[in-house]
Amino acid sequence: MPTTVELPFGFVADLSFWGTILELPSFELGKVVFAIIGWAILALILFFMGAELWASLRQTKYTSDWKWTVLAVDVPPDTIQSPKAVEQIFAIISGAHSGSSVADKYGPGFKQRWFSLEVISLEGYIQFLVYTEEKFRDLVEAAVYAQYPMAEITEVEDYVSVIPNTYPNKTHDVVGIEFGLATEDAYPIRTYSDFEHSVTPDFTFNDPMAAILENFTRIGAGENLWLQIIVEPISSKWKEHGIGLVKNSLHEKGNKLVKSLIENKKHEVKQNFLLKILNSVATDILHNIASPGEAVVKKKEEKAAPGKVSDLSPGMRDTIVAIEEKISKIGFKAKIRVMYAAEKEAFKPSRCLEGLIGAINQFSYPGRNAIVPVLSPKNDKGKNQFVSAFKKRKIKIGKNPFILNIEELATLWHFPLPLVKAPLLQKTASKRAEPPINLPIEEVVESPLRKKVKEEPVEAALPEEENTPGLGQPPADLPYA
Repeated sequence: MPTTVELPFGFVADLSFWGTILELPSFELGKVVFAIIGWAILALILFFMGAELWASLRQTKYTSDWKWTVLAVDVPPDTIQSPKAVEQIFAIISGAHSGSSVADKYGPGFKQRWFSLEVISLEGYIQFLVYTEEKFRDLVEAAVYAQYPMAEITEVEDYVSVIPNTYPNKTHDVVGIEFGLATEDAYPIRTYSDFEHSVTPDFTFNDPMAAILENFTRIGAGENLWLQIIVEPISSKWKEHGIGLVKNSLHEKGNKLVKSLIENKKHEVKQNFLLKILNSVATDILHNIASPGEAVVKKKEEKAAPGKVSDLSPGMRDTIVAIEEKISKIGFKAKIRVMYAAEKEAFKPSRCLEGLIGAINQFSYPGRNAIVPVLSPKNDKGKNQFVSAFKKRKIKIGKNPFILNIEELATLWHFPLPLVKAPLLQKTASKRAEPPINLPIEEVVESPLRKKVKEEPVEAALPEEENTPGLGQPPADLPYA
């Protein structure tokens, strides 16, 4: 290897140093290369870590003045509304999205506000709740009243304080389950339109909420079962640029799936690079032996002849339509959690959790998507982290969130139809009027949720003054106008 190289304009480069390095053994060469460029890699890692730490500190300051509120939503028992009404509620609250840039994240520390749609059972008392930041309380109330004019919305104390924060402890135990999608976000789950059945002339909808609420009714004294669906509004760019946190667009991914299905492409099994080469060579040899001269032409024809929609089976065509329908609607970043917490004397999670998982399985669609358990902490550290994330309604703790559109969310969380008989499901009266005297009285179960009372400053009373002129009793003969 030459030690010098002539460069333009009469310059000469001395390569003896690099020649010495390249003659080193592989291990020594690796050490030298790492010493030369390793600092740059380390600097980049430290830079990105510092940037994320800075963004976290700025976001902590940005969210320090946020005030969260819990709204209990009660609807009249005779309300007949399909989940389509709740789909419109989700469409309205998607207006809470605020556009942001990289500068907003690392400057003021902007962070998107989110919501939590919840169904809870406190010792068998069932309640629908919405957890929201106070800034968007009016938005939530307007969205609900627009679809359910007779609904009652009451601000209540946060119920999560009824159980301890740390485990193990002397009084309670807890089981948590986090759910996710079985396959890619572009594939939809089974939605409420698939639950329509002509059972009677009046009702053609088999409400999937009945199977879910049935497990909430099995909770007894000392037990609690809580379901939360955290949703974060995102821009319409998720259809073009990203699914949640990644840059691959759901729309593009959906179109790729559609294209791959139309062209009858199969998912390739990942192989070792050497095995791929050997398989390719072996395949070419076999083709040449079987029909010399025709293998190359046949291979080109196979590549040039994509599949057609008419070649697909009816099931595959329906899947393509379903993917296109999902990516055509408003989407939310979502996280689904279920937590069972009870006093140790009454702790029996099998009473409700197995049935609840089974009830959620009804939203699975063969060949498309399903909601499946993806995380269930077993040790104390995992339980503490899960409880903390549940109480604070954190969307980024645990598995990565996924995308659900408003139709899928309305299927998972909606007010049940009158045919769903949950004994302690709180519902508001349909009319506000005095009842007849001879009306039979039904025993009303008192809600364990306490209404939140805002403390208003009390003005100091003026001190009473004795013998103050003009403040005594008026004369008896004082004329009145």
